[in-house]
Amino acid sequence: MDYLYESLITAITLIFNLDVEVRTAVWTSLYTSSTAIFFASLIGIPAGLWLGLSRFRGRRILVTLLNTLMALPTVVIGLLLFGLLSRQGPLGSWGLLFTPVAMILGQMVLATPIVANLVLAAVAGADRRILPTLLTLGASPFQATIQLLKEIRFGIMAAIIAGFGRVIAEVGVAMMLGGNIRGVTRTMTTAIALETSKGEFAFGLSLGIILLAVALMVNLGLNFVQQR
Repeated sequence: MDYLYESLITAITLIFNLDVEVRTAVWTSLYTSSTAIFFASLIGIPAGLWLGLSRFRGRRILVTLLNTLMALPTVVIGLLLFGLLSRQGPLGSWGLLFTPVAMILGQMVLATPIVANLVLAAVAGADRRILPTLLTLGASPFQATIQLLKEIRFGIMAAIIAGFGRVIAEVGVAMMLGGNIRGVTRTMTTAIALETSKGEFAFGLSLGIILLAVALMVNLGLNFVQQR
């Protein structure tokens, strides 16, 4: 118990003293995750909206594929992108491997199916009379779609929050594509794994506390949006 107590005190001290290593890892996590969820939303929201409104042959297969991608292991995404971005890969000349850009790409691939699927669910749960009514009243298809987006805005917000919570807590993509480089690509999750294995339990605990705080805020935001 003394070991845990002393580690906790040290961890809290590191947090309140704004330790450089802690601050850098937190910033890298927030920066890469926020950027990834931004681009994932640009792709996932239109994709979910299109799948929710369209009816065509093969739609069920696409929806099933989307559901499957939601459960895709992060290490698999990391492995595939590693092959593309490595020097022997087709995109190796870009020099993106072991950079924040590579991490953002991996997290974006991870978050896009989540955002798209939850937006699809929001569209499916909306009143089906909204679009026909608006079109009957003289609205253009674009205006009707914008109004539908307003109606399901809380579902879209929930999709974005859920996607952000997924990527900020992942470790596989960040480790494989970022390389856990100190001060450059080391995130909270990769730093926790590395420092704990080195015996720096207090340092890992400090990052764990911050990560739990971020996860708590994400979940509170998600619950608030769902209640609305």
